[in-house]
Amino acid sequence: MAASPASMIPPAAAPAFLASAGWGDGRIVPLAGDASFRRYFRVLGDGRSAVLMDAPPEHEDSRPFITVAEHLHSLGFAAPRILARDLDQGLILLEDFGDARMAEVIAADPTREAAIYTQAIDLLRALHAHDAGALSPYDLAALEREAGLFPEWYMPAVGLAETSGWREAWAAALAHVADDRSVTVLRDYHAENIMLIEDGSLGLLDFQDALAGNPAYDLASLLQDARRDVSPELERAMLARYGPIDPAAYAILAAQRNTKILGIFTRLWKRDGKPRYLSFQPRLWAYLERTLMHPALGEVKAWFDAHVPAEKRAAFWEGHRA
Repeated sequence: MAASPASMIPPAAAPAFLASAGWGDGRIVPLAGDASFRRYFRVLGDGRSAVLMDAPPEHEDSRPFITVAEHLHSLGFAAPRILARDLDQGLILLEDFGDARMAEVIAADPTREAAIYTQAIDLLRALHAHDAGALSPYDLAALEREAGLFPEWYMPAVGLAETSGWREAWAAALAHVADDRSVTVLRDYHAENIMLIEDGSLGLLDFQDALAGNPAYDLASLLQDARRDVSPELERAMLARYGPIDPAAYAILAAQRNTKILGIFTRLWKRDGKPRYLSFQPRLWAYLERTLMHPALGEVKAWFDAHVPAEKRAAFWEGHRA
């Protein structure tokens, strides 16, 4: 994701950190920022490259990133190898997976879409064949807290104040999924966080928030992608590829995720001064309104119908489309 030039000046501690890691000859160039305080730089020199992650410790705790990376490596998945670290400075030097990100590869050659999504689904199937190890649970409290970002941030931003009954509307649906903690849930598994690397495998990024939870969550993250359109036809085909999945769980977690992201992207605008994320709101509403038709979400749909009129949904954000 693009960042402003001023925000992509390397941290002052970077040269000394790189020198101590044997990369003192490296040239530091901006790579990306993201929706958090983390920033990324590519380090180039002597025919090699690496990625420098700057995660200021006053804002970001990098220990979960390292823990989950080691967990994924232990299961045989391609998370970036950690080449050096200085957690006091918030600096981590990572293996470079290159520039072939799933989203851009498909945009350049749409004929590859189905094959790449198939590979991404197969990765999830393989990951879900293992238990979640020592990861913390994606429990009811976490699911409720995330869904609550919608009334906290979205409702006031569009001029709506009434949020009574929100928690009660979600209670039955979230209870249906909250006790399943059987697999590693990466929680941000989508086309901008999946790399096509040279050995033909898929590289994983942005997994530091992984928890133990329901296998339907990452399916929803991939197949109802906030940042790119995934057709209902492709979604159905990939769900069939994955194999048996509780359709109610899939609908509930897709709705919870899209509701949460509507709140997060509004917060990024209001609190963090990042209006670019508003261009994704119409797509999120399209996914959410389709998913709310599932019977398991009847009470949630009724709440939205009662409290969020049509003009405060996708239509409110159409002028922000990128």
